[in-house]
Amino acid sequence: MIILGIDPGLAIVGWGVVECSRGRFRTLGYGAIRTPAGTRTEERLLLIYKELSAIIAHFHPDEMAVEELFFTNNITTGIRVAEARGIVLLCGEQNKLPIAEYTPPQVKQAVVGYGKAEKKQVITMVTSILRLAEPPKPDDTADALAIAICHGHCGGSRLAPYFNK
Repeated sequence: MIILGIDPGLAIVGWGVVECSRGRFRTLGYGAIRTPAGTRTEERLLLIYKELSAIIAHFHPDEMAVEELFFTNNITTGIRVAEARGIVLLCGEQNKLPIAEYTPPQVKQAVVGYGKAEKKQVITMVTSILRLAEPPKPDDTADALAIAICHGHCGGSRLAPYFNK
């Protein structure tokens, strides 16, 4: 199964594509979609949509896993991230990808074994599990790969409602 993991954001959308077979992972690609600061939100959302569509067309994932929205103190930033997340979900739906959503603690639990793990621990485990020569940069990309790994570990039970329609 080929999984596209997404860490949504307006400035940076982390993405990672892994193949999961019998509990083993192989990295197919990863990176970040960056949108320029100072650009109108509508233009940034369009850029995210176009670049994510190209990634899907290139890798042909079987499923998409997206991090659920996590609000901090800045509600304005949270709204912008929610808009970008909506674009990600729309793009996945238009490409007929089953979409699973995971909270940050679920991802940390699946990758590190502890739901309150620190970011550095997640990055270290992602690098180890995927046998990468160096930690993926930026952190959003490492998070996206962690989301894909999380889905590879527990995706079957999360997607059961989608397949039973």
